[in-house]
Amino acid sequence: MSDLTFNKVAGAVLATGLAIVGLRELSSGIFSTEKAEKPGYAIEVAAEAGPGGPAVEAPIDWGTVLPTADVAAGEAVFAKCKSCHTIDQGGANGTGPNQWGIVGRKPGSHAGFAYSAAMVEYGSKNPVWDFERLSEFIKNPAKDVPGTKMGFVGLKKPEDRINLLAYLHTKGATIPFPAPNPAAAAAPAAPAEGAAATAATPTATGSTATPPATAGGPAGQAPTTGAAAAPTATK
Repeated sequence: MSDLTFNKVAGAVLATGLAIVGLRELSSGIFSTEKAEKPGYAIEVAAEAGPGGPAVEAPIDWGTVLPTADVAAGEAVFAKCKSCHTIDQGGANGTGPNQWGIVGRKPGSHAGFAYSAAMVEYGSKNPVWDFERLSEFIKNPAKDVPGTKMGFVGLKKPEDRINLLAYLHTKGATIPFPAPNPAAAAAPAAPAEGAAATAATPTATGSTATPPATAGGPAGQAPTTGAAAAPTATK
């Protein structure tokens, strides 16, 4: 090999090495990474309340709000439940139990329906579906009866629950409206120091529900206790 050829080859190798080193330095400058102080992934959890603390829902004075509730609005709310429940007297059970006479019925007792063990146990401790118990169950079934198979997220708005229960009362209820008790609504639990002010007493002045064009509800199990408004029943 002549000296000229050797110099050409050596120069090419040197140039290639310099190019590789240069590209590496350039890329490290552009795509620099910083080592985390602590390994792992940060998972953000949404705060449940503002700086002042969660708002407290005032107790509902059922004897005051039910007589003036919007029954038609309650029927519109119940339209969400019709994919799982029937409401006519003698109606068949569906994914959830028939809801005729739910107000005043013992939880987990409707004939011919296979309830979850959690609902049967709930019924052994709570003999009657009164307005307060139904409201709490419909508000958040999984929280009120842990272990229920009912997957419905619940009706969070008090006026929806009030109107719904007023409607269900017209469908074979076996207990009357309770007597008014304004003191219950006027004395909610006192918030902690710095907590947000207690929410105002709910009143049913109209429907907040938008009735769907067709009855429907999330697939799931009916309120295994006969929970009137739960769109998804549980076994």
